[in-house]
Amino acid sequence: MRKVVLFLIGIAAVTSVAAQHNMPPVFGSEYEGKVFHDSRTRSYLTPLRVVWQSDGSLIKNAEGLLAKGNNGQSELTDKQTCVMKSTDSERPAILLDFGREIQGGLQIVTTIETGRNISIRVRFGESASEAMSEIGGEQGATNDHAMRDFTLQLPWLGVAEIGNSGFRFARIDLLDANTTLSIKEINAIFTYRDIPYLGSFKSNDERLNKIWLTGAYTVHLNMQEYIWDGIKRDRLVWLGDLHPEVMTVNTVFGFNEVIPKSLDLARDITPLPGWMNGMFAYSLWWVIIHRDWYLYQGNLDYLRQQQSYLTQLLDILVTKVDEQGRWNEKDDGFLDWPSSSNPKGVKAGMHALLSMSLQAGSELCSTLGDAERSRRCSETAKKMKQFVPDHNKSKSAAAMLSLADIIPAQNADSEVIAVDGAKNFSTFYGYYMLQAQAKAGNYQGAIDNIRQFWGGMLDMGATTFWEDFNLEWLENAAGIDELVPAGKKDIHADYGAYCYVKLRHSLCHGWASGPTSWLTEHVLGVKPLDAGCKRLQIAPHLGDLEWVEGTFPTPYGVVTISHRKQPDGKVKTTAKAPKGVKLEIKN
Repeated sequence: MRKVVLFLIGIAAVTSVAAQHNMPPVFGSEYEGKVFHDSRTRSYLTPLRVVWQSDGSLIKNAEGLLAKGNNGQSELTDKQTCVMKSTDSERPAILLDFGREIQGGLQIVTTIETGRNISIRVRFGESASEAMSEIGGEQGATNDHAMRDFTLQLPWLGVAEIGNSGFRFARIDLLDANTTLSIKEINAIFTYRDIPYLGSFKSNDERLNKIWLTGAYTVHLNMQEYIWDGIKRDRLVWLGDLHPEVMTVNTVFGFNEVIPKSLDLARDITPLPGWMNGMFAYSLWWVIIHRDWYLYQGNLDYLRQQQSYLTQLLDILVTKVDEQGRWNEKDDGFLDWPSSSNPKGVKAGMHALLSMSLQAGSELCSTLGDAERSRRCSETAKKMKQFVPDHNKSKSAAAMLSLADIIPAQNADSEVIAVDGAKNFSTFYGYYMLQAQAKAGNYQGAIDNIRQFWGGMLDMGATTFWEDFNLEWLENAAGIDELVPAGKKDIHADYGAYCYVKLRHSLCHGWASGPTSWLTEHVLGVKPLDAGCKRLQIAPHLGDLEWVEGTFPTPYGVVTISHRKQPDGKVKTTAKAPKGVKLEIKN
């Protein structure tokens, strides 16, 4: 009897441990390895079109790859398969388009007609030209951060799943001579967080609607186990780059674990007095992000977990300001790459960013009950407003000086930001340029810049927003979704600078998502007034739009909002909030 009882207890213990880790019971308590689970899901996508194929006599039924198969299951049949045959001198190849940028890899299913251990080459591309390129050389294609060009062997009558990168296009080359490769399916493996889009934005302008959704999708792709800035390259937690992404998450998804998880990672791997990502500016952004995350999510317990590190960091930051209220410049300054060639502008922008960080720190310390440190940070930020550095016509610097209340917003806009419209805008700091224009009351100018700048990427076939972009690139350029015709510019391979030269350039960068949160905040008009969105201001600025409607996520539920412009030009607003959220409507 005793043996039976012990046996049953043992089974119960094994089952309990397995259930705790969502593991099969066979693992049990004796398993000594570490168990962790992926928060993402996988879906499989069929190609939407064959962009290109080599000599047609070497490839049969390429269009068959566009049909849905049997969920990646190999079969004892060769019906409806794509057949690639090589000769002594010729190797077949095919370029597929999956319709939009994704994060993931490829699933290739072979049939009984395929030989054993056939070698192929796979090339991923965010553009068609990247998928057709060679590593290195004049076009600058790389395997940095994620392998996008490699060879492998396929199984006979089986399935191979390979790749982990950001891409829309995939080229497959048969490498072996005198070989037949029969392919039943080629599916893209889409790896993402299966989360709802709680926020929304719709208006009578489909271009703006598409821009809002593209920014949301760009950030969604980067919400992997941690939040990255790019899914092909820059698959890292960059703290400065993170701020526009956090604002998009607040706007579209509401709370998601990926934000605190990423903020905590940056904190835990950066012992003070070190700077996050090795950059002074990025530790400043960590403070600002926490202020904004708390404003939208209202989690005081989580904020208290930051208090020790936050207060030590703020004590360091106040020492970076001299008696005249100037940033003492002992640490490297960085705003964004396009402003790097304007050192005077960078210096001015950094001065403003430090002031903004200290003001955010003051607000956080006040919330945490640290009145003395809050006062010290506030006084230091105020002292910095007495010194006005020269922005040197930098739109990035002028925007930051405006947002820090160091120069009047109207002057920053009319003298610098609004000059030549979206020319010299930035995918990253463009968000702060838009915010400065809103502060100046130039909502229509900001809307026009969004249409021109971010809309320009859509005109080139973008399904996600890019690491960098200039309006000048549009002239005589082919779209990213086509092979570049003779006489046309390759907008991916012919441009780029700094660390994103030519095809190394990322075409899915979360820092470029600024219009998504901006349109919700200023056009739909939603702005939190109290932590946790307990009180929201609804103040629409429709500009030339006739109507706009949408939703906004809060910790208490989703707010629904609709604005309609009346014949007299006034805006009629209807809005509904969940219990716990108070709305203050201003038209």
